[in-house]
Amino acid sequence: MTNAITISGSTYTVTGTVKDKNTNQGILDLHVFVNDFDVFNEDDFLGIGVTDKDGRFCVSFDASQFGNYFDRSPDLYFVVQDAGLELLDTKDDVITDANTSTPDINLLVDISNDELRKEINKDAAPGWVGGFSESNQSFAYPDPDLSSLKMLDNMENIDKLQRQQKVLWPEFSWNTAPGEADSKRCYQMFAPDISRLGYTNEGRVYSIICPQQGITVRGLGTMNVEVTVTGNRGWAHEAEQCSERELAAGMSVVGKIWFSPSAREGKYVKQLGAEFDKHDLPFPWDKARAIVVKTHIPGDPEEPIFPLRQGESTDFPIPDFARHQKIAWNVGHLGVQIGAIETTGNELVDKFNQFVLGVFNVGSGNMLKRGNILTWNVWFTAPGLVDEDEWRGHAEKWRESIQADHGSPEGPGTKARYFDGTPFNPLESAAETRLPGILAHLAKNLAS
Repeated sequence: MTNAITISGSTYTVTGTVKDKNTNQGILDLHVFVNDFDVFNEDDFLGIGVTDKDGRFCVSFDASQFGNYFDRSPDLYFVVQDAGLELLDTKDDVITDANTSTPDINLLVDISNDELRKEINKDAAPGWVGGFSESNQSFAYPDPDLSSLKMLDNMENIDKLQRQQKVLWPEFSWNTAPGEADSKRCYQMFAPDISRLGYTNEGRVYSIICPQQGITVRGLGTMNVEVTVTGNRGWAHEAEQCSERELAAGMSVVGKIWFSPSAREGKYVKQLGAEFDKHDLPFPWDKARAIVVKTHIPGDPEEPIFPLRQGESTDFPIPDFARHQKIAWNVGHLGVQIGAIETTGNELVDKFNQFVLGVFNVGSGNMLKRGNILTWNVWFTAPGLVDEDEWRGHAEKWRESIQADHGSPEGPGTKARYFDGTPFNPLESAAETRLPGILAHLAKNLAS
């Protein structure tokens, strides 16, 4: 028996294990959320632990996070998730008055239906030749220069793809209060296996699929947002040793926002869309008619091509729950700065689009606010082979957002959280109060 709970001053430390109930083996890279059950108030979130290869986790928290007049010791329960997929919730089996006498904490989960785990490749597929990264000395690190490569359309060269790295852990980060300290920074993992890197046996990149996300705003419903790749170039280098794996690619992208199908049935969206349709004006019903937000490389509004580079971003601190170095095969990072909204030539439509963007930013924590920098740390599983039909189907599915509300068969992705794991809760209601006035203003202007 070990000490499941230790107490030092006001600091509590909880340790335990998570194992597969079918094999009794520990499971790597699961998130364990530790909570304090509260009879009278909302339960207290205490912290997130990440399991190691043996399934062990450890979470420390201060007594001030749960303590009050009635609650002198924590009443603990655990939620175990994998990429947002809930595997276990022990709220019906609370550890009452947890203390140093609490027995070992052993959590058993069933991962037989965890689709993410089925997508993980431990080893690279055969067929790697390599050599493209060495074909031009300017491609080399530490400052890869890819300017000699033409920017290519993502769908033009699918027939050339032979190998791929799936991004099973697309970790996204942005500052909810641009210009302020990183204490306002949020971290969120998008749904697994949306993003992919496709290249030849020699390592030349010919296609990059980027992630998509859904944001729900009260009064408007779910809106999809995507950083859409409009061009790509670059190379990947495979190697047996992690330290020798490299990646250097360039991407041109735009941000897009459009309404999910469920949002189209909402009161305000239906009325707004009907007014637009009546006057034959474009309404963001789908990705093809999405509101477009321009982007540029951080700090340089004149440079539309973004570097995708090896390793994690070093521009901000990264919490353990947003890192996957012990399970991923490789990692790259990308930063995008938000620019102005793309105008349509119709003043009324442009004003409406700007309003929708404003509402979206209220609901998403200024995700697409002009000047904000969006960053991805994309964690890859080991390279696999490309099935051309499957690749096209995957790209097409996400191109159209699968004609449904945002989601992924491999997992839902995680909720946005601050560095300490505290959930991010935007002020959604502020948008809803403005909708009736906007609708009336729009109707009046369209009728005139």
